Amino acid sequence: MTRQKTVSDSVVIDVDPQTAYAAVSDITQMGRWSPENLGGTVGARATGDPGSRGPATGPVTVGTSFVGRNRRGKAQWVTECTVTAADPGERFAFRVHRIGVATPRVNGTIATWDYRFEAVDAGTRVTETWTDDRPWPDIAATVFDKVATGGSTFAQFQRKNIARTLQRLKSELEGARSTDTDRG
Repeated sequence: MTRQKTVSDSVVIDVDPQTAYAAVSDITQMGRWSPENLGGTVGARATGDPGSRGPATGPVTVGTSFVGRNRRGKAQWVTECTVTAADPGERFAFRVHRIGVATPRVNGTIATWDYRFEAVDAGTRVTETWTDDRPWPDIAATVFDKVATGGSTFAQFQRKNIARTLQRLKSELEGARSTDTDRG
């Protein structure tokens, strides 16, 4: 059986594409919406050198490196990622290419995350896509996935995570918009 390597879902959020892009591309904040990611540190390097860690000093651009912190149940790990697309209001993407427990030390082709922002009458359609970049045989990936997720393939698991992330993003951005409107 060939494994599914790409999962995607969309939601329409009643904000403009620039606002949606600004929220998603601030990787330090992703933990507010993702059920698995706890946020990230821009400019953090896999060396573990505390001097290389720090807050973002401006918008991320193509080539920006960041370390993401993640948790699934009791398991915690970090990943090193590199931004591959940073088109404000249109597209934000990054590839995950290093992983570890406390420091991302193991190089590998892991995954790509892609976010598209499309203006629609009701606001912005945000589409989140996860692609499994692991060059593993399907059977090895399926066995690993079921152990790592508690019985699901990563495609099944990510489908649920993406849906949760998008709904939380929608709730927060629309809630912030209505709060701003109420103040005016």
